[in-house]
Amino acid sequence: MFLPSVQGAAASTDSVAHSSTSSVVESPTVSSSAEASSTPPPSDSGSAYGEYETVRHMLFGPLSSIRYTIRLLHQLGYAEPNDWSKPISTGKPNEMMAILTKRIRL
Repeated sequence: MFLPSVQGAAASTDSVAHSSTSSVVESPTVSSSAEASSTPPPSDSGSAYGEYETVRHMLFGPLSSIRYTIRLLHQLGYAEPNDWSKPISTGKPNEMMAILTKRIRL
């Protein structure tokens, strides 16, 4: 499920619609192709383990395309299907949104 890990991060469609970031991408394209660790970071993320940053992926499109993209990213080993938010209606006809927040090792 989606848990905002960045202060001020929101999953509302209002903040997404007015956002000027380039991480919003139409489905089934992925908003980022950063490499990620499949294990969570240790409790003390010292220099021995590398630095971590948070990246947020957003999928917009028909529900079938969102589900397809989530399955594809799972098959590629990037993200577990349960790590994504439940699809949320954007208010536009036949358009849903799903969000994934992931920590990546730099």
